[in-house]
Amino acid sequence: MAARAIQRGVRQSARKMRLVIDTIRGKDVNQAYALLKFSKKRAAKRIEKVLRSAVSNAEQDAQRENAGFDVDRLYVAYAVVNEGQTLKRFTSAALGRATPIHKRTSSVEIRVAAREEK
Repeated sequence: MAARAIQRGVRQSARKMRLVIDTIRGKDVNQAYALLKFSKKRAAKRIEKVLRSAVSNAEQDAQRENAGFDVDRLYVAYAVVNEGQTLKRFTSAALGRATPIHKRTSSVEIRVAAREEK
């Protein structure tokens, strides 16, 4: 059983969000929740929201197939942050010039899967 969740257009740069997503990749879902809850980064709140959505999607898939579902067996199988669309703005500068401002966005994709029994 595997499920995924994607959030696009998050108003934070991918470079900053990758610092947080690297900490949860490959971890159990409960451990990932704990890491995100106590992280001081702003990106942790957005990533936690996507992770909860992925777990909820896995639960709905299990209900649809009448399969057993155990949250404790889930782990973060795949987690990436890619660059999204950049909003380009301008601000005034000295001598009547304009300097560009790039407001970067990112897209977060998380896939969860169940660990195999040993």
